[in-house]
Amino acid sequence: MQQHDVDLFVIGGGSGGVRAARIAANHGAKVAIAESANFGGTCVNRGCVPKKLMVYASRFPDQFRASRGYGWTPGEAEFDWSSLITHKDTEISRLEGIYQTNLEKAGVTIHADHAEIIDPHTIELGRSGQRISAGTILIATGGHPTRPDFPGNELAITSDEAFHLPEQPERVLIVGGGYIAVEFAGIFAGLGSEVTQIIRGDHLLRGFDEEVAELLAEHQARRGIKLLRSQGLQRVVQTAEGLRVTANDGFTLDVDTVMLCTGRAPNTRGLGLANVDVKTNERGAIVVDNHGRTNVPSIYAIGDVTDRLNLTPVAIREGQAFADRLYGGMSVADFDYEMVPTAVFSSPEIGTVGLPEHTARQRYPQLKILKTRFRAMTQLFGGLEDQVFIKVLIDAPTDKVVGMHLLGEGVAEMAQLVGVALTANATWSQFRQTVALHPTVAEEIVTLKG
Repeated sequence: MQQHDVDLFVIGGGSGGVRAARIAANHGAKVAIAESANFGGTCVNRGCVPKKLMVYASRFPDQFRASRGYGWTPGEAEFDWSSLITHKDTEISRLEGIYQTNLEKAGVTIHADHAEIIDPHTIELGRSGQRISAGTILIATGGHPTRPDFPGNELAITSDEAFHLPEQPERVLIVGGGYIAVEFAGIFAGLGSEVTQIIRGDHLLRGFDEEVAELLAEHQARRGIKLLRSQGLQRVVQTAEGLRVTANDGFTLDVDTVMLCTGRAPNTRGLGLANVDVKTNERGAIVVDNHGRTNVPSIYAIGDVTDRLNLTPVAIREGQAFADRLYGGMSVADFDYEMVPTAVFSSPEIGTVGLPEHTARQRYPQLKILKTRFRAMTQLFGGLEDQVFIKVLIDAPTDKVVGMHLLGEGVAEMAQLVGVALTANATWSQFRQTVALHPTVAEEIVTLKG
């Protein structure tokens, strides 16, 4: 049997790669990992975690306004952008340290370096030139924001740079209608910036339930976010006062910051995939089977670099399953990508599990739809206009719940537990048989009638 320096070499120190490396080492494998930037990847450093902290910050103005209804007399509140960014950076540094510490505790050898695949069992490190042989190579390099090609695109920022702006912009243009775009629109608007959002299509959040997406657009308008539909960007030029944006129809807008949220692409450049003929698709994503195997038997890939379902918990789940199968000798069932709970931390936030209505109607001819829309007690009493929306999709012949879509304060927490029920193939009768927890917003799910 051929001997290698390590049993497993992981390229990429994001959430998925770190989980795979740590679990494989816990199973007794000799593991090394290479990361050329920050451990924790996009989620910890330029994504989920810092974004959620900024979302929290942006919601305080609503809380201050609502507090009067509860008898409080709030004083003058001042927001300091630099203080938020400093505290955010401190927390991110702490979390990155935890990722590295957990790897070290598991016995994983860490290389703070770029890694390139030389052959099916060999990695070369960029700075040192060291070559390491591995029984198996796992690619977990994630993705990066794309930058559309138009004159002046270099003047715009992406989500990567948004977390490090030295000052809060007074006027912001958000380009795109996906979940990153709507989240940052809510963040900047909540913190007091004047926000305009431009989208190529007719609706926000393509692929999500359209009714939920349209209701979010209503709430964004209440928060002063201007939405320009069916528009594209023609050019951006620097002016004495900031940036002048011209849309495809000739409309112009003066802003301080243009933020591009127009999609993400897999990080495959410089990995040496051509050296071993690893197959990629038209978007450059690595093609894998349900277990993360590429067309090269010794090379696997997980997470956003495969462009299947680009969510941090999915990458973690794939990394865990990979390590358990290969090094734990465990039989791990494939999980259903359609039943992954998803949250959009807009204001108000969205939680969704299962199929959106337009997809469910195609698959289930006898689809039953139940829904309700109301103002929750906390908003109503506090004088806020935000609403709650609940939509349940049921396959009538089997009574199986095939989708649930929620909008409102705290619904992401609900979606996690709804995901458990739908993963267990819960029927609507079983939801209805569950005793309501009163007084809560969540009780409206199990008391919904139709």
